Amino acid sequence: MEEFFRDIINHIKGYYNNIVDLTPKLLLAVAVILISWFIASRVRGFADRRLKIRMHDPLLATFIANLLKAVLIIIGFLFMFRVIGLTGVAQSILAGAGISAFIIGFALRDIGENFLAGILLAFKRPFSVGDIIETNGVKGKVVALNLRDTQIKSASKNIYVPNALLIKNTLINFNSDGYLLQDFTIGLEYGSDYRKALSLITEVLKKDSEIVDKDYFNSAVVSGITGNTVQINVRYWVKTDLSISEHLSEMIIKVTEMLKENGFNIK
Repeated sequence: MEEFFRDIINHIKGYYNNIVDLTPKLLLAVAVILISWFIASRVRGFADRRLKIRMHDPLLATFIANLLKAVLIIIGFLFMFRVIGLTGVAQSILAGAGISAFIIGFALRDIGENFLAGILLAFKRPFSVGDIIETNGVKGKVVALNLRDTQIKSASKNIYVPNALLIKNTLINFNSDGYLLQDFTIGLEYGSDYRKALSLITEVLKKDSEIVDKDYFNSAVVSGITGNTVQINVRYWVKTDLSISEHLSEMIIKVTEMLKENGFNIK
């Protein structure tokens, strides 16, 4: 029995000694990671500011800055392995990159796909920060292009669309040199004076100070017939810094009130 307890005590002492020997290395590893993360964050912030000044493209500048931060953090992890004496682990990671790339790539193919799609979007630049885009049933203002997804703000909601979806599917950019095309459809009773209705709607568009008419074509046209209803499509341009949803609502109200005042029945 004494020998049994002696073995237990020896094992406990051995575990304790191993923990004591390992603790400085663990603390050093944590310190290296924290320092690497701090340096990467500071470099990312500095690069983001400098690139935005030099490139005049905040979308691409932010993406490159985020990519630089990710690279520095990876370097920090490899340096951590070397500092705490696990150089063999770092070498194994690098040596096995070819084999593990296939395994990891298959397991995390969505992340890799979105990352590469982000690079394509950053350099192809089908949109910029502040543009109104629509894709995959989502419409809103571009806030940021991240390494994995694109942040879009719509109706006070932040929507994160995977970058690969933006590459694979149809992408509509509603902006044109800082202007946004707005449109809505209104139905009139069959047999109405359509020409007069179009003239009244055009008058409303001309009176609105927020609507841009120089070099842009604003229109009101008959777009189709549904049952006993004639559809009129109204299209106009406004500046993108405008509160789009509020202005659209106000325009629909103005057009509706104008038509009702002139005896039109709206369907």
